[in-house]
Amino acid sequence: MKYISTRGKVAPIGFIDMFLMGLGEDGGLIVPETIPNVTADQLKAWSKLSYQDLMLEVFSLFTNDEIPEQDLRKLIQDSYAGFTSPDVLPLTTLNDSLHVLELFHGPTFAFKDVALQFMGNLYAYVAKKQNKVINILGATSGDTGASAISSVRGKEGIQICILHPNGKVSRVQELQMTTVQDDNVLNLSVNGNFDDCQQIIKELFADIPFKTKYHLRAINSINFVRILAQSVYYFYAYLQLPEKLRADGVNFSIPTGNFGNIFSGYLAKKMGVPIKQLVLATNENNILERFINEGVYKPEGFRSTHSPSMDIQIASNFERYLYYFCGEDAIAVSERMERFKAEGQLIFTSEEISRIQQDMTAYSVSNEECLETIQSYKNEFDYLLDPHSACGIAAYKGAGNKGDGAFVSLATAHPAKFDEAIRLIGIEQTFPERIQELFDKPQRQVVVENAKAEIATQLEGFYRVTQ
Repeated sequence: MKYISTRGKVAPIGFIDMFLMGLGEDGGLIVPETIPNVTADQLKAWSKLSYQDLMLEVFSLFTNDEIPEQDLRKLIQDSYAGFTSPDVLPLTTLNDSLHVLELFHGPTFAFKDVALQFMGNLYAYVAKKQNKVINILGATSGDTGASAISSVRGKEGIQICILHPNGKVSRVQELQMTTVQDDNVLNLSVNGNFDDCQQIIKELFADIPFKTKYHLRAINSINFVRILAQSVYYFYAYLQLPEKLRADGVNFSIPTGNFGNIFSGYLAKKMGVPIKQLVLATNENNILERFINEGVYKPEGFRSTHSPSMDIQIASNFERYLYYFCGEDAIAVSERMERFKAEGQLIFTSEEISRIQQDMTAYSVSNEECLETIQSYKNEFDYLLDPHSACGIAAYKGAGNKGDGAFVSLATAHPAKFDEAIRLIGIEQTFPERIQELFDKPQRQVVVENAKAEIATQLEGFYRVTQ
């Protein structure tokens, strides 16, 4: 298995080199040269595996034996040892057709832990094996930062800097990042929104001399290992359902902002998981819904919502989907991305819209509908959803349940992380101890302007001091 760029100007590389490169050095995103096919017989053989053993099987299709099996198994076991559920990702049945896959039982109570706990351990493994300094740089709309910091705090040979939009994450998300006192952690609070943070990250990774000098590595979903790790839970959810429910295929409803979570499902489907519908749930920042329903990919005015981790206009993983949509034609991808850069939008034909809608459907959830869904499911099932997970359920109701078969909606965060929204409808909840204790801890962060030069200066000082 070799890895290439969606823009075609990165020579085929191996698994570890792909992991370390993160963003392609030509500005594209890294994808596998070919996607492995998992047969129905293989799926059947995997049906009784634990989550950890299933992940080992899936990753083994991609690693080229660059990580010995014993080492890979230990990395996986260590990554999920801190999850509070013995199933890692329990599947909760709400009614005959709707099931909720709970992805929030990791250290920071968000789905990002599923991939990032593993990636943090993998970075530490590579740093030790190759005797390298690894400086992780990422942007977050809330959950990625906390999870990434949790995965590498205090680890030898690794520094991490996370950019988050100042005042545009939940209080718990902010505290999970900024109360960490380890010297290998730097939090930059940017006066802007997530897209501003993400753009600066892309520019810094595209600055090859800067990236090389400071050994920059990616932990955002621009890193394909993050996508691959997330694809595993689509296999797992499918296999956890009773055989009679999955016989005709399974549908998924997926809260998403950066297109990574749904692209992971798209990858699982291309690998062979019998997925019928992929329903993309957005909030009022609905560029992805308009892309799927109208064929227009164009950022519009930013709106603050009750689901801030999805308050994203420019979706990094859109380019990965575009690559497969264009028949793996890197030249066509490059041309479209250059057009998007020049014109600020991409327009798709009616024929192309039909093709897109064969891959996925979409539904945009308003702030009001989000809160109504939380209230409704609390009343009917005594099940408390966080606002992002509620968007997934609302999309299942609004766009997804027109199809046949079982539906799995992804619950991406614990409701305690977004208590501000839940209190708006009069619901009081008890915080887990690990969240409650955050409110008494001192914070450490640096507020910066939305400027690449200012952030580069912060990084130079941080990496110089900590190396």
